[in-house]
Amino acid sequence: MCSGRVDLPHVFRAFSNGVDGVFIGGCHLGECNYITHGNFHALNMTLLAKRLMERIGLNPGRLRIEFMSAGEGIVFADVTNDFVKEIKELGPLGEIEGIDGDELRTRLDGITKMVPYIKIMKNEKLGTPLQNLEEKDTLFTAEEIDRLFSEMISYYIDPEKCQACMTCARRCPVGAIISAKNQIHIIEQDKCIRCGSCLEACPTKFGAVTRLSPGEAVPPPPPEDQRAVVRKGKKADDS
Repeated sequence: MCSGRVDLPHVFRAFSNGVDGVFIGGCHLGECNYITHGNFHALNMTLLAKRLMERIGLNPGRLRIEFMSAGEGIVFADVTNDFVKEIKELGPLGEIEGIDGDELRTRLDGITKMVPYIKIMKNEKLGTPLQNLEEKDTLFTAEEIDRLFSEMISYYIDPEKCQACMTCARRCPVGAIISAKNQIHIIEQDKCIRCGSCLEACPTKFGAVTRLSPGEAVPPPPPEDQRAVVRKGKKADDS
């Protein structure tokens, strides 16, 4: 398949399954048979994945991407042999990093959960072909990734606008929205992956979901006994 089909979840799932290294092979940059430039996307994805690996304490050398044609069998053999040698020197996943199995899975699960948010925030860079390969080490920086998490956006459902239509809850990919018939919906912030699905799903006539700025405090939800929805056009005492 095209190297452009390889995505962040594939990489982290492989590590979660216990592999010690991930190798991605693609055709030469600028020589895409289908003019989709999927190999450029694969390169950018790999560069981002390496920075995310650094953030969770994994050696980025465990992930490698190389470009070659189908006719370069010798090159392929040399590259893969070199990568296998490098991974053997690093040892089992987590060993040289000093991370035990349970902690490693927790870190990988956590970063995988945040992939939708990461891709939304870095979509422009991920989709822009890197013309100067000398800049690949600075496409994504460690400081940039730190800011990505320290300045994380949040989503909030305004209890004054929510009409309990349950549309946002049905669209949430991780079940992070508490919903019940005729009850104001609540986003569980510790489960939310910041993908924005709730914002997109909320009917414009309600506009109940708000995207909060980085660092902006999320208002506390109303107490459970005060979550009855007041229908638009009705007075509170008629609800």
